[in-house]
Amino acid sequence: MGFQKDFKWGVATAAYQIEGAFQEDGKGLNIWDVFCREKGRTFDGHTGEIACDHYHRFREDVALMKELGIKAYRFSISWSRLLPTGTGKLNPAGVKFYNELIDALLDAGIEPFVTLYHWDLPYDLYKKGGWLNPESVNWFAEYTKNVAELYSDRVSNFFTFNEPQCFIGNACLRGFHAPGVHGMVRDTFEMAHNVLKAHGTAVKVLREYAKSDVKVGYAPTCNMSYPDSDKPEDIEAARMTLFEVKETEDWAWNVAWWSDPVMLGSYPEEGLKKYREYLPEITKDDMKLINQPLDFYGQNIYNGVRVRMGSDGKPEVVKRYEGFPKTSLNWPVTPECLYWGPRFLYERYKKPIYITENGTSCHDDISLDGKVHDPNRIDFLNRYLRELKKCAEDGTDIRGYFLWSLLDNFEWHTGYAERFGIVYVDYPSQRRIIKDSGYWYRQTIQENGENL
Repeated sequence: MGFQKDFKWGVATAAYQIEGAFQEDGKGLNIWDVFCREKGRTFDGHTGEIACDHYHRFREDVALMKELGIKAYRFSISWSRLLPTGTGKLNPAGVKFYNELIDALLDAGIEPFVTLYHWDLPYDLYKKGGWLNPESVNWFAEYTKNVAELYSDRVSNFFTFNEPQCFIGNACLRGFHAPGVHGMVRDTFEMAHNVLKAHGTAVKVLREYAKSDVKVGYAPTCNMSYPDSDKPEDIEAARMTLFEVKETEDWAWNVAWWSDPVMLGSYPEEGLKKYREYLPEITKDDMKLINQPLDFYGQNIYNGVRVRMGSDGKPEVVKRYEGFPKTSLNWPVTPECLYWGPRFLYERYKKPIYITENGTSCHDDISLDGKVHDPNRIDFLNRYLRELKKCAEDGTDIRGYFLWSLLDNFEWHTGYAERFGIVYVDYPSQRRIIKDSGYWYRQTIQENGENL
């Protein structure tokens, strides 16, 4: 037993993090283009203006994926490369780029999975209020209709939004992602509601205008939780913690608030009470729109917290011991989250699961032998994928795994200080070097995880 025979072994990227060519061939500005030029916004003033130069080097990158045996590729479309002002006239060069990328993937035997939105809102739409403007639902619908008409003859799998927890919470509540706003809490709840309505509208648009039998999902994130032991009460404590409604100041870092409306058709009752004074008007029609039938559920999972049931009958987080393992980004290494997270999500939402991102940043460098040796990443991936395999064996319907990431890339506010790729990018020369982990992943794909 193990992963199903047609398991989708993939890698994931995002447009702003790899494409570069930020003002080339008619592309409009997005909020990250503007944000990164402001002093102090990113590590050492780094920007995504060149990034991995994927816009010019995509054929080389597709060839690398083919060499690594990658079965599926999750990438995002740059809204402002397709529609420079966010609405209106299409940019022919942008249309051509994604056509050629999709054709190259198919020629290489790699299945494309398109993410419609990975954080790069067109700047012209931000100036009109962005996600706070109720018209954003219609803007996103127009963009989605264009994507469906252009690419759904060859692309069968779509994700609407990537990590709304981040592009609302980190960007408009905490302010360290673009557009860098420390907003009013009330505004962020309104943004969130508009995003979820845009999700529902996009699902309807994809199904109406697609030229093939498309499958549609959603790709949120959050820290998972896992039990301190196999005792039923600890398992229940971990489950409760995963879906609990957070305190208001940290409300966006939340599974249930973002996923219950999409998957179950209602906001969690606890949240409706706790957040009551901040909520916009929420109608029955809104909830019906948000709760469109999906084909699968995606989750980006990197780490989690250990939880047990306290003596008072309430869940409590177990403190990590001194010297707890961590990645170069200081994220904890918690493989158990890739067993319990998907299991709890599948129990609650009852849809096939894709792990839409998982991976680690390491202190990678080119060694004296000209290769990139990253044993920490191999060990990390091995540990996490063993847990995912066990999760599948125990009955969770896991359809695929997208490793973050194919390439070292622009890691948002940390710039190029972090390396998540299984392919090393030497930024001054743009030379690509497959890391040891890339070859390890190729073997794992070839053996469908039997080597784990």
